[in-house]
Amino acid sequence: MTSDESLLAAIPEAALILCTASDRILHANAPAAALLGLPRGEVARFAPVLGDALPRFVVFAGEVDHRGEAWTRDIRLQPRGGDPIRCEIRARRLPEAPGQLLLTLCDLDAFERRTRITETADLYRGGFTEWERAQAFFAELEGRSQLILDAAGEGIYGINAEGKTTFVNRAAQEMLGWTDADLMGRDIHAMIHHHHLNGEVYPAHDCPIYRSFRFEQVNRIEDEVFWRKDGRPIRVEYVSTPIYDQKMLAGAVVIFRDITERKENEQKLRSAMEEVAALRDRLEQENAYLQAAITTERAHHDIIGTSPFIRQIVAQIDLVAGTDATVLISGETGTGKSLVAAEIHKAGPRARRPMIHFTCSSVAPEEVEAELFGQLRGAYAGATRDAPGKLELAHGGTLYLDDVEDLPPETQGKLLHALQTSSVTRLGDTRARPLDLRVIASTTLARGPAPQSPRLREGLRLFLNVFPITCPPLRQRPEDIPPLAVHLLTLACRRLNRPVPTITERVMRALQGYDWPGNVLELRNVIERAAIVSGDRKLIVDPVGVGHAGDSGATPIRTEAEMRDLMRGNLIAALRETGGRVSGAGGTAALLGVKPTTLYSRIRTLGIAPEDWG
Repeated sequence: MTSDESLLAAIPEAALILCTASDRILHANAPAAALLGLPRGEVARFAPVLGDALPRFVVFAGEVDHRGEAWTRDIRLQPRGGDPIRCEIRARRLPEAPGQLLLTLCDLDAFERRTRITETADLYRGGFTEWERAQAFFAELEGRSQLILDAAGEGIYGINAEGKTTFVNRAAQEMLGWTDADLMGRDIHAMIHHHHLNGEVYPAHDCPIYRSFRFEQVNRIEDEVFWRKDGRPIRVEYVSTPIYDQKMLAGAVVIFRDITERKENEQKLRSAMEEVAALRDRLEQENAYLQAAITTERAHHDIIGTSPFIRQIVAQIDLVAGTDATVLISGETGTGKSLVAAEIHKAGPRARRPMIHFTCSSVAPEEVEAELFGQLRGAYAGATRDAPGKLELAHGGTLYLDDVEDLPPETQGKLLHALQTSSVTRLGDTRARPLDLRVIASTTLARGPAPQSPRLREGLRLFLNVFPITCPPLRQRPEDIPPLAVHLLTLACRRLNRPVPTITERVMRALQGYDWPGNVLELRNVIERAAIVSGDRKLIVDPVGVGHAGDSGATPIRTEAEMRDLMRGNLIAALRETGGRVSGAGGTAALLGVKPTTLYSRIRTLGIAPEDWG
């Protein structure tokens, strides 16, 4: 054996001597031969072992020749009949033998396996030692402080660096329902902190308690849940603090308190505040509505008259006022339907709450639903705020729907549904709000077994027509005109700050002889106009208003039949002029300056048929 072979055999790592000039492995020890798969006793070439890495090795050999020694991990070797291996190659130039290199080869895969085995052994030995040390530390801590811990009102428990429970004080056991034996040495996160309140899994690596000792930071959490042994969650706030044993991190201590009752009280307070806010908004809306109602002049505040019709209406009011029955009041425009509705409300059990008056013909069709049902901000273009509708404003009180037949058909269906279910859903909202209200409606449609106009849906009519009341026109009760005229004149003069003139017998006969197609509303206008033009002695009635003169004698007095014929002829002429069109621009109602509902009522009353103007 040569001296070179003896030297290589003494080296424990794989080593060989390479002649770079001839690409011959001059000598190789046993580990190198085994690593590269070299046959014993055979002089082999090194290039086949390099394979595709030959160019990189040539560069590496040049570095060794220049510097004298070098190392690399960028060259993979290809043993005979084996898989490529990652190697760390160290090379040194042999001064006494030019062109020859001493190579030592280290199998990196085998080296890393040995490293992992060593680390695992160290970790096991160290972990066991650290566990014993942490156990001793917490045992000592618990022994010194057990009395203090058990006396504390807050729950306190400790965990080691592996998340295992090391101690639990008495308050924590009582709050959690777990005993000391249940929790000691176990993963407490998996037992009390495993899910969020909404049911989502709470991974341990997201837990602030575990972050306390992993990142050595104090975490204060104001609202989370711990789970009791019986499966019931409790709301808690806690502080998680890392603790140390001789400057080494040992785990964390958690101090927590049960805030379930406080959170429930906070939720009740929020709910109460929301309810108060809703009531405040509703009261503000009601107040605004009532203020508007107060400023609106009314013809009279009590039912005036002594005719059998009036006595019958008063008796009907007495019968129905004390109930919550739905009332449908029918009659021509100006016959006092709103007054009857107000008297029913005032005499009923809901008198302390407002009566919300909604005139169905006063709102554009596209705005009716928002007015009735309310809206949320952004429900439609122009909805800039939340607002309750008339149904909500009437909650607890009375809703009066005037001219209910003028509601759009689709709104009538939605209104019927709201009244039947006693609930309302604002536009843009999905939450139904409960309703407790009484409904009084009025219509100018003639009372009968079925409506004479398709404008009022049958389902809504049947729902409203529980207790019908009919207000007769003023022409059917002329005996009520004197007390009405006196009452209206007194109100007008009080408002105008004028002395009350005397109504002469002739003027009163003229008032009673007129047909009053506009009923009490027209009578109020005539009386107010007369109060303005009259002095402080006698009432002077404007002939334009009544169709005849009072004291002036400028126009002859006509009988009721004559006045009826004049009105009928005038209305037929107007219908002929407009081609029978009643409502809309250029219609008969616009031509005569009256509401379409009033005109429909007059056409039915006067018995005018299409063939009369066709």
